[in-house]
Order: sequence, then structure tokens, then C-alpha cells
Amino acid sequence: MSKIYQALEKAEKERAAELEKKLPPSTGLQEGEVSQGEVARIGEVCLKPEVSEGGVARQDLVVYFEPNSLASEQFRKLRAHLLKLKIPEPPKTIMVTSATNGEGKSFVAANLAVGIANELHFQALLVDCDLRNPSLSKWFGLEEDRGLSDYLTGNGGPTEIILRTEMEKLSLLPAGKVPDNPTELIGSKRMEALVQELKLKTQERYVIFDSTPLLATTEPEVLSRWVDGIILVVRAGLTPRETIVQALKRIEKEKILGVVLNGLDFRTSALHSRYFGSDGYYYKYGYGKKGNGEKSEERTNRKGLLESLRSRLGLTGSAR
Repeated sequence: MSKIYQALEKAEKERAAELEKKLPPSTGLQEGEVSQGEVARIGEVCLKPEVSEGGVARQDLVVYFEPNSLASEQFRKLRAHLLKLKIPEPPKTIMVTSATNGEGKSFVAANLAVGIANELHFQALLVDCDLRNPSLSKWFGLEEDRGLSDYLTGNGGPTEIILRTEMEKLSLLPAGKVPDNPTELIGSKRMEALVQELKLKTQERYVIFDSTPLLATTEPEVLSRWVDGIILVVRAGLTPRETIVQALKRIEKEKILGVVLNGLDFRTSALHSRYFGSDGYYYKYGYGKKGNGEKSEERTNRKGLLESLRSRLGLTGSAR
């Protein structure tokens, strides 16, 4: 077993032990019996992180703190789309990026990871690859001594950099100290080896990489070569069409799993229905095949969506 996965298992065992300590004392019930009060308290321990009321996490981790909100429902739709993809294998290592700064890539990456961790059959590892402007450890109310940058420079081992969160099936690999050479670190052989190692034994775990913006840095272009799929975040009313076009040119089209339109006001129903159809928040396109080289319905539908998006962006040519 690799050191990375030993670290993940260690984090999960520590989390389970901590949760067990927080359980209420015995109520005198027979073994196997659980009172309704116990169920409620156990659920609260598992689902509520210990983050200050005024912390950044409360406003940004909407799937966590506002599970019944419209935004949370859109992330559940996004999760559902990802979990059913077969192209030809399910994409378990996913990079989330944007064209420019301020479009909400970290917001999408964090909430997607929380959503996957909430799913019954899967776990999630969230990796903060934004070494220039890291934020995820603060969002989860965690203090980091070391992180990804330290690991890439040989100053930290797996057990030191992977943090357990209060969420039962979510771990975090924080960015670590802000380095002077983020491009070189993300493009290093050690980073490539880390991504490849995380791909192993990922049958029940999704790995979400929060990367830097495509047009502002070169790191996501390098990272995109190693991951299974890419999600591009676009800010509604902010990202110009030309900017989206330039961003799409920098990554492999075959790896694009979808585009998330962030910050959409659902009260503008005309834009909602005309531009993004019934899903609104998530516009999916990509590629997939059935066995024996036969085109699948999924491939046909997503190719049509890609053609529609290309048309709206003013791109010429057809999707392959």
C-alpha cells in the first residue's frame, strides 16, 4: 500500500475515533438499539464542522451549511452527472479551474468535494493546488503546518500533509507555504507522480484538484495532462465570451467534463432557459464510448451540447 493511501486511511481512522469520543454515553439500550435522540446527535456530529460562526466557511461551504438551498441542489446535480460518467472509465481525478481570477473555482471545488463526500458510496480528497493564493484550509477551519508545496520540495511526508476534516468521508491536502516557484513545483516529476499515485485504488474515492486560473497561470495546463477530467468555472455576467474561448484552447477538449456557470441569478429565467436549459447551473459536454466502438446515447447528447456551446461562443468547426 502506498504512503499516500496509508496517510488517507490514518486520517479516516483518526476521524472515526474522534467521532466515537463525541458520541453520547450509553442510555441503557440493548446492543443494536438506538434511540431517536442518539441518531439526531450522531448526525449532527458527522455533518457540522467546528468552524466559527463568522468564518469564511459558513458563506462558502453552502452544501455543508445550507443543504436545502437552491445552490446545494445544483451541486447535487453536478455530482450526479459526474458519478454517472463512463468515458471510458469514470473520471476519478478532476481538476477544477477557471479562465481568470474571481470566477469561483475554489467555491465550486470545495462544494463539489463536500457533495461527493455526502454521497453514500464515495469518499473525497480535496487538493489545494492554488499555491499562489491558497484558501481551502481556512474554509474548513483547519490549521496547516505543511502542505502540497512542502511535499513537492521534499519537506513533508503524506501523513504530515493530509488533514482530516470533520466531515466523515472528506480529507484535505492543503497548499502549504506559498513558494517562490509554484509553476515549477506543479510541473515537477514529484507532482506528476503524486497525481498518478492518487489515481490508484480510487474505486471509492474522487480526488478534486483546485487549480489556478488558466489565463493567469501555466500550472493548470500542466496539471490537466495528468488528471482524468476538467471542470471549467465561468462567472455569470463577468466572463467575456472571448475569454472563455481562449481558456478552452489551453486544455484538451476530450477531458472537459463540463462548464459550471457560477453566480447565476435564477430569477432571470429567460437566460436560465435559453442559455443553459433546464439544469441552468451546469452545462455538460465531453466524450464517451460504449464497447465495440459503438457511439453511446451519452456521447451523442453531449456532442450536441458541445456544438450548441461552440455556436454560442462563436467557434467554428464541429466537435469530434
